[in-house]
Amino acid sequence: MGSTKTSAITRNNVRILGKGTQPILFSHGYGCDQTMWRHVYPAFLEDYKVVLFDHTGAGKSDESEYSYDKYNVLDGYAEDMLEICAELGLQNVIIVAHSVSSMIAALATIKKPEIFSALIMVGPSPRYIDDKDYRGGFNEKDIEELMEALESNYLGWAASIAPQIMGNPENPELGEELTNSFCQSNPEIAKHFARVTFLSDNRKDLPAVKVPTLIMQCSQDIIAPIEVGKYVHRQIPGSTMKILEATGHCPNLSAPEETIEVIKDYLREIL
Repeated sequence: MGSTKTSAITRNNVRILGKGTQPILFSHGYGCDQTMWRHVYPAFLEDYKVVLFDHTGAGKSDESEYSYDKYNVLDGYAEDMLEICAELGLQNVIIVAHSVSSMIAALATIKKPEIFSALIMVGPSPRYIDDKDYRGGFNEKDIEELMEALESNYLGWAASIAPQIMGNPENPELGEELTNSFCQSNPEIAKHFARVTFLSDNRKDLPAVKVPTLIMQCSQDIIAPIEVGKYVHRQIPGSTMKILEATGHCPNLSAPEETIEVIKDYLREIL
């Protein structure tokens, strides 16, 4: 990488839509990009300034800006989020974050709480591996095997795991969409991001979240079981938890109407 640094707006393929003034920033999860919000964000265009972006290394972001050092921890992605907000001069930001982005967004709000007015986490997990009394949903052997499969055959791994993550086997096209999204990713970056995601442990950060927080938990989710959602709720002071009827890990795709309704109800309560 050279010494020149592109703006966050360019690097992260930022798009700004909507008629409102209060910003609502949608942040996608692992193996995805901003298109994963396409069934959700239109419901907010009338009342908000909708900000969409791709994490560095995902979607139409500038892949040449991907740094294995910077993105070896989730803080690197949180810095990007704050750069986007700074370059756009955003204040009073509502951030809606899916999966691993929930922890990235939490880190961003801890660093700059003054620019955020709400944090909405969809399927968050601060740690995926079980630990003593904590149940993350996976044991160390599960994650080791997942990493080995990822390293040896990324496309095969994506094709087998994406439908499991999505759930909703009665709608196989949803699993296919997630598989295609995974398969469009640069395999080397995807492997690195997977390792950073699945080996992360942000439990100690949760009590430092000071902005109003909603935890949206699917009723069945193999990636972030209900116990994990309840743990996040207990650890973030004053947070609200809502268990969705939706199943799987991606209600933004499988149950957008319920996802929209729960977000809007919460925002009406707190704003």
